[in-house]
Amino acid sequence: MLAQLLKIVIDQYRLKVDGVHGIHHWGRVLENGRRLAPLTGADPRVVELFAIFHDACRWRDFLDHDHGHRAAKLVQSLRGDIDLDDDAFGLLVLACECHTRGPRLPCDETVLTCLDADRLDIPRVGMWIRTNLLFTAAARDPVIMGWASGRAWHGEIPAVCADEWGL
Repeated sequence: MLAQLLKIVIDQYRLKVDGVHGIHHWGRVLENGRRLAPLTGADPRVVELFAIFHDACRWRDFLDHDHGHRAAKLVQSLRGDIDLDDDAFGLLVLACECHTRGPRLPCDETVLTCLDADRLDIPRVGMWIRTNLLFTAAARDPVIMGWASGRAWHGEIPAVCADEWGL
């Protein structure tokens, strides 16, 4: 399912696929989310889908305040292709929608895990991870932060890109 949806996302993506908001970032967000989800109780299916959709509708690498809203609309347009029940689908839409501006708290742990999986990859653009901007205790764990930060700083190409996505 992920590979088919990934092709749809790539085909409509406007930026460089290997740029700072492109596929290597999506792969690191996916791996961050997979590490966080068992610790937070998040729905791993939503976390995985968030990874490929959250920046899928960016028009610019820098300020693009509406890209989360556009990503949520893309997700909604693909409802028939996304195998989630209605509750999980709603969480995916919400996570995409609010990842640019932040959620209204309190919020579902799955949505917060999605946002943290993305925020843990911020060193890829030369910024430090700010623990006060992370929502879950799991993401604030120094071991997880160190692991994610090291991968992001070095622009590591995640194993998922080759192993699961065939890229």
